[in-house]
Amino acid sequence: MIEFDFGAVLAEWPLLLRGLGWTVGLTVIAVPLGLAIATLGAWTRACGPAWARRLVGVYVELLRNTPFIVQLFFVFFGLPSLGVKLSPTSASLIAMTLNLGAYGTEILRAGIQAAPRGQWEAAQSLALGPTQVFTRVILPPAFKRVWPAMTSQIVIVMLGSAVCGQISTEELSYAANLIQSRNFRAFEAFIVATLIYLALSVLVRRFLLWAGPRWFFGGATVANRPPLWRRLAGIGTGSRA
Repeated sequence: MIEFDFGAVLAEWPLLLRGLGWTVGLTVIAVPLGLAIATLGAWTRACGPAWARRLVGVYVELLRNTPFIVQLFFVFFGLPSLGVKLSPTSASLIAMTLNLGAYGTEILRAGIQAAPRGQWEAAQSLALGPTQVFTRVILPPAFKRVWPAMTSQIVIVMLGSAVCGQISTEELSYAANLIQSRNFRAFEAFIVATLIYLALSVLVRRFLLWAGPRWFFGGATVANRPPLWRRLAGIGTGSRA
């Protein structure tokens, strides 16, 4: 009869806590960088010159059609052959950032291309520059349209950090593997790690769905006036702003 001993795993709570901290830390750093790349890439694919669209397209297709672990190994094991030596943490951050940037580019591009043509024209009629049109009028509603999908992708990238333990990054799966190598309680160790990942995913998803309307789109401006993109959306669709 199989006997479970979760106490032997939970007794190693400092290792689990450290691994959880590394997982959260990697995500907190990689997500803003990945979103920045996604924003630039989406703008390029939607509005940029032809050569830039092709270049970004190669980047997007390359990363979306290869496994994350291969990308991680290329950064950590492949770049040193070119003279670029990285620590496990740096390699993990780079791989996670580039992966989120590629997937986020296509997600955000869909939101940008869904913007009504009249919204672009209404913004241009106010003599706004191209950068102002994009950042103040087009980008916020684009994020609003795709935020649930972007949130899911962020959670996927966070969970993908589990393979970073393969290059000795001390994240949660690395901690679980270390614990089971000490007490041979592999089933219990990875059940505990699974439950922690599940709880973390739920918390991150809820936080992002709460933070999106406050940090990326929506919200009132000075004197409780709606944001510029909301007012111009009314102009672009023929309704009252």
